[in-house]
Amino acid sequence: MPQITYLECSRCNTRLDPFTPQSVCTQCAGSLYVRYDLSSAKGTAARDAIGTTKADRSWSGMWRYRSVLPSVEPVTLGEGWTPMLPSRRYESVFLKEEGANPTGTFKARGLALAITMARHYGIKKVAVPSAGNAGGAVAAYAAAAGMEAHIFMPKDVPLANQVECIAYGAHMTLVDGLISDCARIVGERKEKEGWFDLSTLKEPFRVEGKKTMGYELVEQLGWEYPDAVFYPTGGGVGLIGMWKAFQELEDLGWVTGKRPKMIAVQAAGCAPVARAYDRGEAASQMWQDAATFASGLRVPKPYGDYIILDAVRQSQGTVVALTDEQIFASLKDWATQEGILMSPEGAAATAAYDHLIGTGFLTPSDRVVIFNTGSGNKYTDVLGQALGLTHSI
Repeated sequence: MPQITYLECSRCNTRLDPFTPQSVCTQCAGSLYVRYDLSSAKGTAARDAIGTTKADRSWSGMWRYRSVLPSVEPVTLGEGWTPMLPSRRYESVFLKEEGANPTGTFKARGLALAITMARHYGIKKVAVPSAGNAGGAVAAYAAAAGMEAHIFMPKDVPLANQVECIAYGAHMTLVDGLISDCARIVGERKEKEGWFDLSTLKEPFRVEGKKTMGYELVEQLGWEYPDAVFYPTGGGVGLIGMWKAFQELEDLGWVTGKRPKMIAVQAAGCAPVARAYDRGEAASQMWQDAATFASGLRVPKPYGDYIILDAVRQSQGTVVALTDEQIFASLKDWATQEGILMSPEGAAATAAYDHLIGTGFLTPSDRVVIFNTGSGNKYTDVLGQALGLTHSI
């Protein structure tokens, strides 16, 4: 496992030391990247050694990539190495099933790494604003690490998210507002309460956990890039993490081909990144009156919007915003035709694929990876309502 050499600001390139807990850049408040000495991992011999240890053969999940992750003892619940499912209908489409992670979503990856490093630094209390699924993951990993967790979520998040937080012993506060309101509360109280803030892109290690999705999809495709990657984009940490992974993979000599087009997917009722992309802007503006049943996409102003937009443009990708009606139709389509009950956020990505095939931006022969970021089983109350179901006790 490599040593961290420094932390680097994604905006102004200021370097900070990695030996004490850091939040954002001290000069410009930009998000920080973790930089390593990866010289020992270069070349295909090091790449081909991945997954060959006894621990890896049993189950190591995302920690099979320990050669590009911090050199610490992990707090793990078995996250990562999720299935890459070929579509039954579309020959060139693969679905990356992140619902197979602990707590049922991709959030397990980032929070496993963030909690691992928090424990490494001796932190005892953590806090996070969440649109739902991150809260459940923080609660689970904090319990595994013996930490105190404080979760702030909008009061209308799916019931499963609330159940998780309480069951894992976290301190949960439901807020009459959006994730931006939850973030404000954490920001106002963290110093007085002694909380370390695990907010999206306000500490550097959630990106490191999420970047393993980039390593996995490339390995699962034979160390070759696909033509495009569809990613549901609320806070956008997964897209940012994969973009960082692709740079590392190229520096290491582990991948062949041209980087994929990055397709950021939003909901029409909360589409700040799509609007900024369409206007040619470098960053987004706060989206007013955000509303969508895809709660993970209800992020009015992503902290890392400037990184998302840069990755999309560099890759010659695009940003797509779909209506809730389009998203729900795609969710039902994939459930009935492919046997996969996706999260609304994942269904936004499959709807985006249909849209871009229809516009000619992509062709049916383009090999693409679509991320289903969570299991639809975590949204049974939301989906039941959309299906017109009632439940009596």
